Amino acid sequence: MSDNQPHSLITTPPPYPVRVEGRLEPALSRGLWLVKWLLLVPHVIVLTFLWIAFVVLTIIAWFAILITGRYPPGIFRFNLGVFRWTWRVSYYGYNALGTDRYPPFTLADVPDYPARLDIAYPEHLSRGLVLVKSWLLAIPHYLIAGFFIGGAGSMVWRTSETTQISVGGGLVALLVLFAAVSLLVRGSYPQGIFDAVLGMDRWAMRVAAYAALMTDTYPPFRLDQGGSEPLPTPNPNGPPTSDTAGTAAQIPAAPMPG
Repeated sequence: MSDNQPHSLITTPPPYPVRVEGRLEPALSRGLWLVKWLLLVPHVIVLTFLWIAFVVLTIIAWFAILITGRYPPGIFRFNLGVFRWTWRVSYYGYNALGTDRYPPFTLADVPDYPARLDIAYPEHLSRGLVLVKSWLLAIPHYLIAGFFIGGAGSMVWRTSETTQISVGGGLVALLVLFAAVSLLVRGSYPQGIFDAVLGMDRWAMRVAAYAALMTDTYPPFRLDQGGSEPLPTPNPNGPPTSDTAGTAAQIPAAPMPG
């Protein structure tokens, strides 16, 4: 009878390999956002050089994937660190304004920082997809990311040093401006605006990671709103399955002994 069990025992989608999360901190400053552009100048300078290195290393990874079908783990760790740094700066700055805690200068994961990002290391990547996914397959997502983030968002990894830091244009910039005015006048960040902003930021970061060859899983056309990634939940009418346990997102795990 177990063979007749339906496969759709998960009522929400399985986690995407790129996890983008943010925790809206209470008691945000009413006026700090007015000067965050100045406070972020050191980060922008460092990130400019980090993204130059990111692009060079991604080109090297492109050849490695084409030849071996694997993303070099050392390059993956560095590029993941750049994504993490960028997301923390974006979250502190004008892509979210979700925290007043100054971002740390590190490529490492910072578990207690309100903004976190992780990408599951792929054990194998398609040698064929690497030829087309960044410039062809991702075009529909570039258009959507451009609408969400602004003109810079459509360039994704090629000019990623401005993708997540730019405050010009885009629906995210407009919503964050509304949130900033609310902070200034009322001292509160509307939860609905925060949820929508995080959903759009999450969409853009997923596309950027896909364009940077760090996953073969095509980004979903789905706006996952809120600070936390959606987790699969079991169907109450069906038995629990291992699919509901989530997925590991580490680089790379040692094989189990035979």
